[in-house]
Amino acid sequence: MSRALIVNDDGIDSPGLALLARIAVDAGLEVTVAAPHVERSGASASLTALEDNGRLLLSRRPLDGLDGIESYAVEASPALITFLASYGAFGEVPDIVLSGINLGPNTGHAILHSGTVGAALTAASHGARAAALSLNGTAPSQWETAETVARRAVAWALDHGEPGTVLNVNIPDIPPHELRGLRGAPLAEFGAVQAEIGEIERDGDIGRAVPVTFRTVELDESRDSDAVLVCRGWATATILTMPFEVAGSDLGGLEFERAADREA
Repeated sequence: MSRALIVNDDGIDSPGLALLARIAVDAGLEVTVAAPHVERSGASASLTALEDNGRLLLSRRPLDGLDGIESYAVEASPALITFLASYGAFGEVPDIVLSGINLGPNTGHAILHSGTVGAALTAASHGARAAALSLNGTAPSQWETAETVARRAVAWALDHGEPGTVLNVNIPDIPPHELRGLRGAPLAEFGAVQAEIGEIERDGDIGRAVPVTFRTVELDESRDSDAVLVCRGWATATILTMPFEVAGSDLGGLEFERAADREA
């Protein structure tokens, strides 16, 4: 039986986490849940924790409808949870890591900042298969749609996912009968929101505060990106890999060699 770790960045009490865990159990996986004890959205792949003399703090937190499943609230970032899981911190090393179901989309190049995707990419960097799943909207309501797509995505990841890759899935928050289907899609140039920086508030010559607001990005609809398709009623899927070196890069003018080594 394959072992699965269920993680998220919305915290142990998120409804998306419990739903994803139930889907994993129904898929026949041996499931362990380990999620941040509070929301850690935007944590990316940071390896941070609230330490107690070098110890990772966690507590058992049973989830409704998941009797017999080991479930932990962990005082750490999502990526650190999956990092430590790959060394056996929560039992046997998982074969697959399922991250989500996130409250809000993880589309475009802004996935760089996502704790949901960061946890999955961290798992992939340790050779596991992984999937990150997100439901559009910060207060989504269409969990039946999310469940339908997530079940299909988990089954696909188990049958076709490759170690070292992440299946990134975004689901529109619409009723099941309005869902147009599931399509592969490239990442949008931007994510769902962008930051706008206001004028620095000053106290004399000393800066006091920088006003920051977030606004929804106006999408380039000439390209069928993941962000555009989700807005059109499609669930989307994109395969991600960890960053690797760029082969054949020209480093002329940067490299040097000690004279002693040249003469050797």
